[in-house]
Amino acid sequence: MPFVSRSDDGAIDSVFEQLQEGRAEEFLPDDDPDLFAFQNAPPIVSSVSARQFRLMLRRSGLLAQVKTWVAQQDGETQDAFEYSGTFVKDSPMMAAGFAAMGFTPQQVDEFFTAAASL
Repeated sequence: MPFVSRSDDGAIDSVFEQLQEGRAEEFLPDDDPDLFAFQNAPPIVSSVSARQFRLMLRRSGLLAQVKTWVAQQDGETQDAFEYSGTFVKDSPMMAAGFAAMGFTPQQVDEFFTAAASL
Protein backbone atom coordinates (compact mmCIF):
# COMPACT_ATOMS: atom_id res chain seq x y z
CA MET A 1 0.00 0.00 0.00
CA PRO A 2 1.48 3.42 -0.91
CA PHE A 3 2.24 5.89 1.86
CA VAL A 4 2.87 9.63 1.96
CA SER A 5 4.98 11.63 4.39
CA ARG A 6 3.59 14.50 6.38
CA SER A 7 6.56 15.62 8.44
CA ASP A 8 6.01 18.35 11.06
CA ASP A 9 9.44 19.94 10.57
CA GLY A 10 9.68 19.49 6.79
CA ALA A 11 12.42 16.86 7.04
CA ILE A 12 12.18 13.89 4.73
CA ASP A 13 12.44 10.57 6.59
CA SER A 14 12.40 7.15 5.04
CA VAL A 15 9.01 5.46 4.83
CA PHE A 16 10.38 2.68 7.04
CA GLU A 17 11.26 5.18 9.79
CA GLN A 18 7.90 6.86 9.44
CA LEU A 19 6.13 3.52 9.76
CA GLN A 20 8.09 2.62 12.88
CA GLU A 21 7.29 5.97 14.48
CA GLY A 22 3.64 5.87 13.42
CA ARG A 23 3.94 9.04 11.32
CA ALA A 24 3.30 7.57 7.85
CA GLU A 25 -0.24 7.82 6.59
CA GLU A 26 -1.95 5.54 4.15
CA PHE A 27 -2.62 7.28 0.84
CA LEU A 28 -6.33 6.84 0.30
CA PRO A 29 -8.27 7.35 -2.93
CA ASP A 30 -10.12 10.20 -1.19
CA ASP A 31 -6.81 12.11 -1.12
CA ASP A 32 -6.84 12.38 -4.94
CA PRO A 33 -10.06 11.14 -6.56
CA ASP A 34 -8.77 11.71 -10.10
CA LEU A 35 -5.77 9.47 -9.47
CA PHE A 36 -7.99 6.52 -8.63
CA ALA A 37 -10.90 7.16 -11.03
CA PHE A 38 -9.94 4.03 -12.94
CA GLN A 39 -10.94 1.93 -9.92
CA ASN A 40 -14.58 2.80 -10.52
CA ALA A 41 -14.45 1.98 -14.23
CA PRO A 42 -16.14 -1.22 -15.32
CA PRO A 43 -13.75 -4.07 -16.09
CA ILE A 44 -12.67 -4.39 -19.70
CA VAL A 45 -14.08 -7.59 -21.17
CA SER A 46 -12.02 -8.96 -24.05
CA SER A 47 -13.78 -12.28 -24.57
CA VAL A 48 -16.93 -14.20 -23.64
CA SER A 49 -18.04 -17.78 -23.97
CA ALA A 50 -20.02 -18.87 -27.02
CA ARG A 51 -23.05 -19.34 -24.76
CA GLN A 52 -22.77 -15.79 -23.40
CA PHE A 53 -22.27 -14.35 -26.88
CA ARG A 54 -25.27 -16.15 -28.39
CA LEU A 55 -27.52 -15.32 -25.44
CA MET A 56 -26.59 -11.67 -25.77
CA LEU A 57 -27.31 -11.77 -29.51
CA ARG A 58 -30.71 -13.31 -28.77
CA ARG A 59 -31.54 -10.82 -26.01
CA SER A 60 -30.48 -7.94 -28.26
CA GLY A 61 -32.67 -9.18 -31.10
CA LEU A 62 -29.62 -9.63 -33.34
CA LEU A 63 -29.31 -13.41 -33.60
CA ALA A 64 -31.17 -13.79 -36.91
CA GLN A 65 -29.35 -10.80 -38.45
CA VAL A 66 -25.96 -12.16 -37.39
CA LYS A 67 -26.76 -15.66 -38.67
CA THR A 68 -27.72 -14.15 -42.03
CA TRP A 69 -24.44 -12.21 -42.15
CA VAL A 70 -22.41 -15.29 -41.16
CA ALA A 71 -24.12 -17.38 -43.88
CA GLN A 72 -22.78 -14.91 -46.48
CA GLN A 73 -19.18 -15.19 -45.25
CA ASP A 74 -16.44 -17.67 -46.15
CA GLY A 75 -16.35 -21.18 -44.70
CA GLU A 76 -13.77 -20.34 -42.04
CA THR A 77 -15.93 -17.53 -40.66
CA GLN A 78 -18.98 -19.82 -40.69
CA ASP A 79 -17.03 -22.53 -38.84
CA ALA A 80 -15.67 -20.02 -36.33
CA PHE A 81 -19.17 -18.75 -35.54
CA GLU A 82 -20.60 -22.26 -35.29
CA TYR A 83 -17.85 -24.04 -33.35
CA SER A 84 -15.87 -21.47 -31.36
CA GLY A 85 -16.01 -21.93 -27.60
CA THR A 86 -14.95 -18.34 -27.00
CA PHE A 87 -15.62 -15.12 -28.87
CA VAL A 88 -12.75 -12.63 -28.72
CA LYS A 89 -13.75 -8.99 -29.08
CA ASP A 90 -10.69 -7.89 -31.08
CA SER A 91 -10.64 -10.80 -33.54
CA PRO A 92 -10.99 -9.97 -37.25
CA MET A 93 -14.29 -11.87 -37.46
CA MET A 94 -15.74 -9.86 -34.57
CA ALA A 95 -14.51 -6.57 -36.02
CA ALA A 96 -16.03 -7.36 -39.42
CA GLY A 97 -19.31 -8.59 -37.93
CA PHE A 98 -19.80 -5.65 -35.59
CA ALA A 99 -18.88 -3.21 -38.39
CA ALA A 100 -21.49 -4.87 -40.62
CA MET A 101 -24.06 -4.38 -37.84
CA GLY A 102 -23.08 -0.69 -37.55
CA PHE A 103 -21.73 -0.92 -33.99
CA THR A 104 -19.44 1.78 -32.62
CA PRO A 105 -16.41 0.69 -30.55
CA GLN A 106 -18.28 1.79 -27.40
CA GLN A 107 -21.29 -0.34 -28.35
CA VAL A 108 -19.03 -3.35 -28.90
CA ASP A 109 -17.52 -2.82 -25.42
CA GLU A 110 -21.01 -2.54 -23.92
CA PHE A 111 -22.16 -5.69 -25.75
CA PHE A 112 -19.24 -7.73 -24.40
CA THR A 113 -19.63 -6.30 -20.88
CA ALA A 114 -23.33 -7.21 -20.88
CA ALA A 115 -22.62 -10.66 -22.35
CA ALA A 116 -20.03 -11.36 -19.66
CA SER A 117 -22.72 -10.96 -17.01
CA LEU A 118 -24.89 -13.72 -18.48
